[in-house]
Amino acid sequence: MNPSTILEEFLIKRSQQKRRTSPANYKERHFVLTKSRLTYFEFRQGKKSIVKGSIDLAKIKCVEIVISDISIPCSYKYPFQVVHDNYILYVFSPNKDSRLRWVCALKEETKNNNTLIPKFHPNFWTEGRWRCCSQLDKLAAGCLLYDPNRDSTKKPLPPTPEPNKRKPLPPEPEEVGSGRESEREPEPEGEALVIALYDFHGQDPQTLSLEKDEEYVIVEKTDVNWWQVRDRLGCVGFIPTSYVVEKKPDNLQQFEWYNKNIIRSKAEQLLQEEGKEGAFMVRDSRQAGMYTVSVYTKATSESCPGVKHYHIKEVLEGHKRYYLAEKHVFDSIPELIHYHQHNAAGLVTRLRYPVSSWRQMVPSTAGFSYGKWEIAPTDLTFLEELGSGQFGVVQLGYWQNQCCVAIKTIREGAMSEEDFIEEAQVMMKLSHPKLVQLFGVCTQTSPICLVFEHLEHGSLSEYLGQNRGTFNTGSLLGMCQDTCQGMEYLERNQFLHRDLAARNCLVGESLVVKVSDFGMTRFVLDDQYTSSSGTKFPVRWSAPEVFRYFKFSSKSDVWSFGVLMWEIFSEGKMPYENRLNSEVVTEIAAGLRLLKPRLALDSLYNMMVQCWCEKPEDRPSFFQLQDELCELSECGE
Repeated sequence: MNPSTILEEFLIKRSQQKRRTSPANYKERHFVLTKSRLTYFEFRQGKKSIVKGSIDLAKIKCVEIVISDISIPCSYKYPFQVVHDNYILYVFSPNKDSRLRWVCALKEETKNNNTLIPKFHPNFWTEGRWRCCSQLDKLAAGCLLYDPNRDSTKKPLPPTPEPNKRKPLPPEPEEVGSGRESEREPEPEGEALVIALYDFHGQDPQTLSLEKDEEYVIVEKTDVNWWQVRDRLGCVGFIPTSYVVEKKPDNLQQFEWYNKNIIRSKAEQLLQEEGKEGAFMVRDSRQAGMYTVSVYTKATSESCPGVKHYHIKEVLEGHKRYYLAEKHVFDSIPELIHYHQHNAAGLVTRLRYPVSSWRQMVPSTAGFSYGKWEIAPTDLTFLEELGSGQFGVVQLGYWQNQCCVAIKTIREGAMSEEDFIEEAQVMMKLSHPKLVQLFGVCTQTSPICLVFEHLEHGSLSEYLGQNRGTFNTGSLLGMCQDTCQGMEYLERNQFLHRDLAARNCLVGESLVVKVSDFGMTRFVLDDQYTSSSGTKFPVRWSAPEVFRYFKFSSKSDVWSFGVLMWEIFSEGKMPYENRLNSEVVTEIAAGLRLLKPRLALDSLYNMMVQCWCEKPEDRPSFFQLQDELCELSECGE
C-alpha cells in the first residue's frame, strides 16, 4: 500500500450515465482513497491497471449510505453514495463493515468542504425519479438532513484488510439436531433484543434510524407504538414497534418465510405468482397454535403446477418437538425449516425460496415520530383532490415531500373540533396493519386538517363496483378477513367504529383492505349526518338498537360487519337497494334480512345471518368471526 493511501479495496460501482440499471452496468473496480482524491481503476490480470475515474475530494458534497428496498442486481449488497459536482457515484461494498469503513473515511476527509449540501436523498435515483420522495428532477434538493459528522465520530474505523490476503472461510454450519453447542458469544443477560424488519429514517433527534436485519437493545417500552432502543454504536432513540420484532427463539416473525395468519387461497395465489419450484411459506393453521408449510411445485400428481400444504406436527419427547416427515424431528420450527431447505426428506420438493406477503409492504407508524401528533402546515404539500366525504374534502399530498398521505380538510361546522383534538392522540395510538393510520392533525390552519395513511385504490365500495365480475370467492373472503382483523383489534381495545361499511374501508397495495374513519361519527355536529352514499342516517348498516335507541356497542359493529360482508359478496351493490330507509327499518323490525349474494357460499351467508341476530348478546364477537373466517379459508386442507 502506498504511504499516502488511506483505503483501497475492490468494490462495485454503478454506471452514472446509463438510464437503465441492468447487471451489465455494475462493474468491479479497484478503489483507492488518498488525502486528495478518490480514484477507481479497471484491474487487468498481469497488466497495468487503467484509471476509469477520479474525484477531487474538495468537490464532494455528500457521502452517505443508501437505504433502499429494491433488488440489487450485483453481488455486493451494501451501497453508499458519493455526491460530487452534479453527479452521484453509487458504490457497493461486500459487507456492512466495508461500507462503514469507506463512508467514515470519506466523511472524515470531506467534513470541512465548503460545498457540503444541507440535505441528501437516502434512496436511489432510478427510472427517472428519486425513490425516497418521488421527485422527478435529478437535481432536486434532498429530502433528509445531511450530517457530515454522523458515523465518522461514533466509532473507530474497522481495520483495513491487508491487500492480496484471502478472507477467512466462514465457520462450518452446525449439524441439524446434533446438539452441538454454538460457538457464538452469548447474549448479555437481561438485555432484550429486537431485529429491524425494515429500514427507518429518524425524523428528529429523539428518534433513531433503523437498518434492516440489524439488532438493537430495548431500553424502554413505555409506549406500545414507540420503544426506546440502543444501537451497536451506543446511540439511543425511539423507534416504531411496527418496524421491529423481538428476538426470541420461538418468535417466528423474525423469519422471512413466516406469513402469520394469511389465508390458504392468498397463500396459493402468492406462491403461484412466484412460480418457482420450491417457493414456500409458513403460516398459521386454522387450529390455534399450529402451523402449515405451503410449497409450490411443478410436479404434482395432476401433471400441472400446484401448491401442496403440510401441517407441522408435534410430538412430546419430554418437551415439544416438531416434524413434517416422521424420521426427521426437531426441537424448533426454525430448525425444521432449515433442514428442509436443504433436504426434501418426504416433501414434494425441498424448500428453496421463502415468499413473504407482508415484508414487501413497509408498515405505517403511529405518528411520524415519537410523541409528535401536531403537524406543521409547511410540512404538507397538496397535489390533487381525491374526493369528499361527510367531513370535507380529501386530498392527496406529501408530508415533508417524502411520505405520501391523504389529507382531510375539515369543513367548518362539520365536526366538534375541540372534542376531536382532545381524542386525536388516543386515536393515533390505534395502530394495526388492517386499520388506516392517523398520522396527526394540523390545527394551526383553519379549518383543521387530518393527515392519514394513503391507500392507492380508494374506497372498497367503489373498487368492488368498478371491478365487478373479476373476483373469485377466495379474494372476496380475503377482504372480509382483512376487515375482521382490523375490527377485532378495535374490539380488543374497547373502541367502537359506529359506521362500518364498504365506503369506510380502503384498498391498498396487494389489495389489502383496511378499516377507515373508526369512531369519527362521535364528533359529527349534524344529528342527521349525511353519509358518503348520499343517504341520511345509515340505517342500512345499523343494528336495530342503534336506529331505535341510538345505542352503540361492539355488537352493533358486528351487525354492520355482516352488511359489509354482504356488500363484498355482492361486489359493491347497495344493501336493500330498492327500498326507502323507512321501509328498511320496518322490514328489519319484522325480522326480514338481506338475501344470500350469488357469490357467497351457504357457510358465509350463515355467518352474515349470525351477525344479524335481533338480540346483541346473540351475535358473535369479532374474535369468533375471525376464527370462523380462518376455518372457512382452510376448507379442504
